[in-house]
Amino acid sequence: MNWGEELASTYHRYGHRLGVIDAEGQHLIGKIIDHAAGIADRLAALGLGPGDFVATVFHNSAQAVAASYGVALSGAAEVPINPLLSAAELAHALACSGARLVLVDGGDPLPPVSTPVADVRDIPARPFDAAGWPEVAADAPSRIVFTSGTTGPAKGAIHTHGGRWAGALLLRAALPILPDASNRILLMTPFSHGTSLLTFAFLSEGASVHLLRGVETGVVLPLLASGAITEVFAPPTVLAKMTDAATSPEHAAEIYPLRTILTGTAPLSPTVYRKAVARFGEILRVTYGKSEIFNPITVLDPTETAQAYGEAASDGLCVGWPATGVRVQIRGDDGDRLPPGEVGQIQLQSPHLSAGYMTVDGLKMLAPGEYHDTGDLGRIDARGRLFLVSRQSDMMKTGGYKVSPDEVERQLAAALPETQMVVLGYPSDYWGDIVTVIAESPPDDWQDRLQPALAGMTGYKRPRLFASIGALPRNSIGKVSRLQLRRWLQDSHDLVEQPRPQLIPIREVRG
Repeated sequence: MNWGEELASTYHRYGHRLGVIDAEGQHLIGKIIDHAAGIADRLAALGLGPGDFVATVFHNSAQAVAASYGVALSGAAEVPINPLLSAAELAHALACSGARLVLVDGGDPLPPVSTPVADVRDIPARPFDAAGWPEVAADAPSRIVFTSGTTGPAKGAIHTHGGRWAGALLLRAALPILPDASNRILLMTPFSHGTSLLTFAFLSEGASVHLLRGVETGVVLPLLASGAITEVFAPPTVLAKMTDAATSPEHAAEIYPLRTILTGTAPLSPTVYRKAVARFGEILRVTYGKSEIFNPITVLDPTETAQAYGEAASDGLCVGWPATGVRVQIRGDDGDRLPPGEVGQIQLQSPHLSAGYMTVDGLKMLAPGEYHDTGDLGRIDARGRLFLVSRQSDMMKTGGYKVSPDEVERQLAAALPETQMVVLGYPSDYWGDIVTVIAESPPDDWQDRLQPALAGMTGYKRPRLFASIGALPRNSIGKVSRLQLRRWLQDSHDLVEQPRPQLIPIREVRG
């Protein structure tokens, strides 16, 4: 692999085009790559190249794009880290990867770290040249993507240079519209995750990217109404926030001329889908992605998404057909492959699958040809579409029965569509797990409004404990952390064990 040769076509074909719009203004594609060349030169001067690890800690910006390109040009492996992580989480990521340098934007404060730090604003650009960049083995580490850490300490998925190159091609191949100069995508999620992949996909085709630091509907909606944005990436939590704001009286009359809304990272509930379609039209494209494989794994284009969400409720949420190069299998507890329709472990293989994991305990590598166990449960229907049922770690066993929290959440959502509810298992000596509902800032009568839905559920799937919280704990990409939520519940409530269990706030017991 030679990333200088790879970037040369983008530089010479599209260098004069607008590439990135961020909080500081507009940046040409060529100027960004010139800055990347300067950053790569600095890394080489510090003795960093193939086999070394360089952390990048950036908010969404042109600086983040240049830093990522620069590390690739040097042949080193990039360790992108979300700047919103706590000091302990940042230290964990650096310890796992053994990064020798941290690249930052000096305008953003960084917690004290023992690793040397360099500010890319202090590194001058220089005219890019395709020659002189190192040749890197295709199986050498190129990018370390940390998992979301919703069920335990984050671990770094190791992507190789060859896998990164193949993944970039396959991502572009799976886009519903191949972007060109007329396309501009709005990206708001952290650059350390999928935002960077979509940025590079659009820039490589000469399209532009608008990068925002987070979701501020007062900024987002005027952008969408202006017509400057043709696509937007919005995970379900972001999509719900956008939709609620767009349907408010203040914005109800506005028109948003989007071509496509790309959504992924978490299952899209039918309630959020219907609300979004009512406001933006049938332009939602659904994908299934993981830190271990460059998105997408499976795809539903907008017309296919509309069809899937128009079907009768079934076991799981449809996330579509495998994307090019991706193999999906459903396996049972014994490791045998299951036939269509049966629920089991979702396992993946592809040319751009990560090679293994980095943890504080060392490396854990996949064997050649080994399938990756996603930790998700799902099924494949007769048409070859994948349905997500639940996370294996989230499955509850109550009174001897297995229950999927996602299934319970879907059955309750229609009764309280304005409130997000999370279902999890609360440990119990009597039940094993008690099916528990936690609602985010619900109305006073929320439990009464759930009663008809509860009455229609299978007995062992029916929640027996109910609690409310002001704000659900989420990670940096908006996923709810059931691990943190379960800890909060155990720290703030006492359980009264009985056939009809009760949760009592600790302040009422001990106050």
